Amino acid sequence: MASKGKADLLQGTLDLLVLRLLKSAPLNGWDIMQRIRVVTRDVLSVTPGALYPALHRLERQGLVESEWGLSENNRTAKYYKLSAAGRRRLQAGSSAWHHFVEAAGRALRATAPLPA
Repeated sequence: MASKGKADLLQGTLDLLVLRLLKSAPLNGWDIMQRIRVVTRDVLSVTPGALYPALHRLERQGLVESEWGLSENNRTAKYYKLSAAGRRRLQAGSSAWHHFVEAAGRALRATAPLPA
């Protein structure tokens, strides 16, 4: 999912990133991959082999919907948009993610030895 020198995506993080990107506007797979790379300043990169199975899984779960349209270069592309269920999952997932990051930060900043 990530190339040499890039951070690996934690399990479930890709789904959350995709849902967040689709909150703004419908996007095709290529645009999603590029935006993840740009938004993370090249720290995260997603391959088609990781992204498309995630998009299909999210669609089966009813979190995203898709329709065919024309891309900027006049090619047929599948565009994904966030569903109402996807918005709810994004909200819950974002809250859980922020809670996790805060807890991990506290553990990493801890000056006393951690309990065994």
